[in-house]
Amino acid sequence: MDRLCGSGELGSKFWDSNLTVYTNTPDLTPCFQNSLLAWVPCIYLWAALPCYLFYLRHHRLGYIVLSCLSRLKTALGVLLWCISWVDLFYSFHGLVHGSSPAPVFFITPLLVGITMLLATLLIQYERLRGVRSSGVLIIFWLLCVICAIIPFRSKILLALAEGKILDPFRFTTFYIYFALVLCAFILSCFQEKPPLFSPENLDTNPCPEASAGFFSRLSFWWFTKLAILGYRRPLEDSDLWSLSEEDCSHKVVQRLLEAWQKQQTQASGPQTAALEPKIAGEDEVLLKARPKTKKPSFLRALVRTFTSSLLMGACFKLIQDLLSFINPQLLSILIRFISDPTAPTWWGFLLAGLMFVSSTMQTLILHQHYHCIFVMALRIRTAIIGVIYRKALTITNSVKREYTVGEMVNLMSVDAQRFMDVSPFINLLWSAPLQVILAIYFLWQILGPSALAGVAVIVLLIPLNGAVSMKMKTYQVQQMKFKDSRIKLMSEILNGIKVLKLYAWEPTFLEQVEGIRQSELQLLRKGAYLQAISTFIWVCTPFMVTLITLGVYVCVDKNNVLDAEKAFVSLSLFNILKIPLNLLPQLISGMTQTSVSLKRIQDFLNQDELDPQCVERKTISPGRAITIHNGTFSWSKDLPPTLHSLNIQIPKGALVAVVGPVGCGKSSLVSALLGEMEKLEGAVSVKGSVAYVPQQAWIQNCTLQENVLFGQPMNPKRYQQALETCALLADLDVLPGGDQTEIGEKGINLSGGQRQRVSLARAVYSDANIFLLDDPLSAVDSHVAKHIFDQVIGPEGVLAGKTRVLVTHGISFLPQTDFIIVLADGQITEMGHYSELLQHDGSFANFLRNYAPDENQEANEGVLQHANEEVLLLEDTLSTHTDLTDTEPAIYEVRKQFMREMSSLSSEGEGQNRPVLKRYTSSLEKEVPATQTKETGALIKEEIAETGNVKLSVYWDYAKSVGLCTTLFICLLYAGQNAVAIGANVWLSAWTNDVEEHGQQNNTSVRLGVYATLGILQGLLVMLSAFTMVVGAIQAARLLHTALLHNQIRAPQSFFDTTPSGRILNRFSKDIYVIDEVLAPTILMLFNSFYTSISTIVVIVASTPLFCVVVLPLAVFYGFVQRFYVATSRQLKRLESVSRSPIFSHFSETVTGTSVIRAYGRVQDFKVLSDAKVDSNQKTTYPYIASNRWLGVHVEFVGNCVVLFSALFAVIGRNSLNPGLVGLSVSYALQVTLSLNWMIRTLSDLESNIIAVERVKEYSKTETEAPWVLESNRAPEGWPRSGVVEFRNYSVRYRPGLELVLKNLTLHVQGGEKVGIVGRTGAGKSSMTLCLFRILEAAEGEIFIDGLNVAHIGLHDLRSQLTIIPQDPILFSGTLRMNLDPFGRYSDEDIWRTLELSHLSAFVSSQPTGLDFQCSEGGDNLSVGQRQLVCLARALLRKSRVLVLDEATAAIDLETDDLIQGTIRTQFEDCTVLTIAHRLNTIMDYNRVLVLDKGVVAEFDSPVNLIAAGGIFYGMAKDAGLA
Repeated sequence: MDRLCGSGELGSKFWDSNLTVYTNTPDLTPCFQNSLLAWVPCIYLWAALPCYLFYLRHHRLGYIVLSCLSRLKTALGVLLWCISWVDLFYSFHGLVHGSSPAPVFFITPLLVGITMLLATLLIQYERLRGVRSSGVLIIFWLLCVICAIIPFRSKILLALAEGKILDPFRFTTFYIYFALVLCAFILSCFQEKPPLFSPENLDTNPCPEASAGFFSRLSFWWFTKLAILGYRRPLEDSDLWSLSEEDCSHKVVQRLLEAWQKQQTQASGPQTAALEPKIAGEDEVLLKARPKTKKPSFLRALVRTFTSSLLMGACFKLIQDLLSFINPQLLSILIRFISDPTAPTWWGFLLAGLMFVSSTMQTLILHQHYHCIFVMALRIRTAIIGVIYRKALTITNSVKREYTVGEMVNLMSVDAQRFMDVSPFINLLWSAPLQVILAIYFLWQILGPSALAGVAVIVLLIPLNGAVSMKMKTYQVQQMKFKDSRIKLMSEILNGIKVLKLYAWEPTFLEQVEGIRQSELQLLRKGAYLQAISTFIWVCTPFMVTLITLGVYVCVDKNNVLDAEKAFVSLSLFNILKIPLNLLPQLISGMTQTSVSLKRIQDFLNQDELDPQCVERKTISPGRAITIHNGTFSWSKDLPPTLHSLNIQIPKGALVAVVGPVGCGKSSLVSALLGEMEKLEGAVSVKGSVAYVPQQAWIQNCTLQENVLFGQPMNPKRYQQALETCALLADLDVLPGGDQTEIGEKGINLSGGQRQRVSLARAVYSDANIFLLDDPLSAVDSHVAKHIFDQVIGPEGVLAGKTRVLVTHGISFLPQTDFIIVLADGQITEMGHYSELLQHDGSFANFLRNYAPDENQEANEGVLQHANEEVLLLEDTLSTHTDLTDTEPAIYEVRKQFMREMSSLSSEGEGQNRPVLKRYTSSLEKEVPATQTKETGALIKEEIAETGNVKLSVYWDYAKSVGLCTTLFICLLYAGQNAVAIGANVWLSAWTNDVEEHGQQNNTSVRLGVYATLGILQGLLVMLSAFTMVVGAIQAARLLHTALLHNQIRAPQSFFDTTPSGRILNRFSKDIYVIDEVLAPTILMLFNSFYTSISTIVVIVASTPLFCVVVLPLAVFYGFVQRFYVATSRQLKRLESVSRSPIFSHFSETVTGTSVIRAYGRVQDFKVLSDAKVDSNQKTTYPYIASNRWLGVHVEFVGNCVVLFSALFAVIGRNSLNPGLVGLSVSYALQVTLSLNWMIRTLSDLESNIIAVERVKEYSKTETEAPWVLESNRAPEGWPRSGVVEFRNYSVRYRPGLELVLKNLTLHVQGGEKVGIVGRTGAGKSSMTLCLFRILEAAEGEIFIDGLNVAHIGLHDLRSQLTIIPQDPILFSGTLRMNLDPFGRYSDEDIWRTLELSHLSAFVSSQPTGLDFQCSEGGDNLSVGQRQLVCLARALLRKSRVLVLDEATAAIDLETDDLIQGTIRTQFEDCTVLTIAHRLNTIMDYNRVLVLDKGVVAEFDSPVNLIAAGGIFYGMAKDAGLA
């Protein structure tokens, strides 16, 4: 280098220590200034160029128009290039004219000139690629300015010293160069306009990050505006920024899907060749190959998708790790400086400045790393949710049985979140070993081989921690299983809550949930104790390492003296070592949890999918719409076939009926046509678009209109026709918002019939080619069924000319069908036209003879309209089955006679001209919203995000749950632990200042002993506090869950009607998870960081009292940041939790309706819908991530100031301080940054997470029903004996402030009397029965049963003595015995007897497990008819004196219907029976009929008298063809 500078005016020295270091006015040699100092910016730019060009090539953001700013920047670049060339030519000029300039005068201008030209070209290239603010060039110009400041000062000092300017030309060009570089730097800080065609131009509220400048991005200043807004008022959804394109779900999910599909293809690759070539679909290849091959790896797919983010994060982390080792070296020099009184003072100031710069660089880079990683984590979660959603749309039915909705929701909520939680720690896998190696290397430099003693301790502790973490993993897996089963059970309880209340079964289910919770908490407790031991190990590790290292160092050799430099530099290195070691347990537990989640997700994604090729959609024999050739189908590959050897050919435009007894495979046939079943052999072809109406209507949680349109564009004419033909217009008048009424989850505010008709209207509107109708007429009244058949399905209906496959039990429609398929035991027994089948004289003909109307009846016996009479007689006959008593046929005759009498009565009267369209269904849910929200039609209340501060009462609630003494004890333990830690370090400081005698320290053993004692004491206190916290946290988790569970089970029915189950489940899953596993560690971390920060301030103030001056301003700034941050982040977190629920609600809704979604071909739309919900959740999460970074940068700035001032004041007071104190104070300051940041973060996390307690408490304090049992007022033994029911002046309303639903109802029902209850929609029929069970409580008046006022006894005393057979048959997953007798009160004989009576014994005894037959969730593995029979069996088992029937035989074939009616008549002969009649013929032989109209008793008498009276009932009977 000296040679480069040559001789002459530079003097050939490159470096001169006397000029630069050992002086009070330091300067650099001219040679150094003109060579290396001038080259630094150039070297940087050329080094960064390849990576930057690669980045620009792959990130095109548009094109920026040439602006004034761009022209100015370019002009400055050209001028700088010119200046450099002028310098170069000046040197050549000197060479020509005889002087010999040093080589550096040729090299530097040439290098600088070319670099300036490169910078100018870069400015233009960036403009073409749409870069608005260039970080690379800003750093370049900044380096140019910094490197020019030293010559700037030197040249002025030299000119002043010499009294003249030695080289005027170069002096002038340098100052012009400096001015231009400074201008270029300032201009580069300004931003260009947005590129043309960028999305920002279209976006209403774009994220400011995209347009932020380099410094703004570096310091996250772009977030400040939102922080201020959040501080001023609570944030709302409209304040949040739109997502950038690359964060949107559809982009992210697509990338992961492609990677996953690649994995699947690779995994199945080797097998494909071996398979026979005839297999059509790729999916089938995958399925067949699966058992033999390795499974595709979901982890690999994730890594492939997010490689770039991972690498970028890793680069930032690497730089930050290397920077973190600079400060200990600077501390070492600072202590030497304090020890050396002769050292120049500027050294100290320079060191303090360098420490500050190094810390600040660390801060900025660390937060860039975190931002990169957290955004990646958010994308990972989004991608996983999207992939699971898409998979759920394609899984087979057998997989659906394995995974309940609750389990799939858990995969989405908990397991996807685990990936998000572990991502920030992922770089520790390589970063921790790197930091450990570097720390050991530097320690070796200071302490020599003694450092290895510390390393040995670390190595020995790793297997111990490994064992602990392995054990924790096993607990984790078990705990997840318990959690799944608890959520699954809760989900079922919420779905069937009405049934639980009506049967008074809550206690048994409460017990089940508490049993699972107990096991879950035991595992949680064990896991938490292990976590405490793990914490103890890691807190003690750094101290043990320090103690053993220093101990070995002073004991090995008497001449080893422990001075301040060795002790405190070692200590700060050990503190660096402590960070990766402290985070390791989190990494390990996070990794163990994530590996469990990874396996669960991978298993789910590897499940079988429906084969899209199973149904041929393209080709079909001419003139046919549907063909099945030799088809055999099963619900799962390992189950026996449900349907076998089917051969069906359905011509285009035909109406085909499918009939057969319960469980013969009618619904399965429809599923087979939809491709929902496993096709074992044969071929199925379906040509054209399909509309599907399932047996149980699937209704979305959106408006009625949206349910009908189902994603198709609005066509008013077709829409009106769909509503009209499906008899929905009358309902729209009743619904509060007409067709804009919001339908609750699962159609909760519609009656069964309305749900079915909405489902049918959806099919009609879809205008498909083929209609698959799975028993749509069963849920509606007979006259409505006839209307729908005539107007929609039949030969004259709107669907005439379309192909229709109708599964039905109503044989009155059969003569009008083109042909009939008769199924029995999964096979087609007969097929043909109605008349052919009658002549054929097979089983179908026999069946018809028993049930069809009298063939010879004359047509002009006219008042009984033909079709209605068929339905009437079919549904009304008593079966002549042999297992009934001998008197049955006689009764049958009597009833026929009664019907004839009725028909001869006068048919005139007010009811004559009424339209057929009358609805007689009703239900509680239906009536609720009608009076509830007249204006808007919205039923489900929006989930409100709380605003403002979390109330102190919430913390107080949690503290009480933990136990006040426990809370106080934990605080004291932490204070003690930190006091001991300070004591140990002060002791160390005193030790380093011990006077040396003959190069040795004397009382080493005492010093070491006391130091060790203090350390061990600290460890014990840590462990004690961790254990205490565990005990308190588990107690709180138990109490809060118990309170929530007990309150929810006791909540009134109206609460469940207006609250989506997803919202309640969210409390039981996510919020309880937070209370179980997140709150306690957060509180511990808060205590840790709080006490560390306090002890740092105490130590620094004690060492350098001058520090008090800056404590106040720093604390004020810190407080400001904290307030801005907490207000904003808390609200963002709340918005996030509110926007999370809809994702899971939508998902569980989708899972239950997959068959409908697939049938209509709406899969893509639903993916888009789900993505939109995830994106709106991401919109709240992204600013939350940014807020943490914004906080980090600002708070760590405070920490860096603490470092700066503690070093600065040490330099100022160097004469009065000893090196030990300076070492103590600065080493403490170096670690304060982290604890200050963690303190606000954990405080905010605590606020965010304590919201879980707030939310759980909110649902633990909702209004509850009356007590279950009143000990002071129990019902007498054997009550009710006769079953006399009396309403006295009874009125009821749904909620205070609403209109009365029943008004002054007064009636008396004798014991054993059979009463039918009829009335139009909204008349209050269901309300009346619900009042009997006190689901609704009286506004005034009383109900007496056997003279006992039901309001005076406990709900369970009342409900357990009444029996209801509800309209919707609900079963719970568990054994059949549990579903019949959850309390285990009855013997097996009793149960078998009731099964016999309810005609289920044949089915149950055919099951290998008998009474222990496992019902799946919602009883999905039984047909609807069988479920209805189970409900009948429940009623028979109870055999109470009062039976309420919400006419429940709609979903059953006629034969079974007859059996049930017969059973009810014989078995409940002496009971009081109240029947809500949807079909009048079932109650025509009752003692009396009660007609309700608008909540009052309109008529109450025997059917014959009522018809004779010609009132409302007569009108109804006439409409139904019974009068």
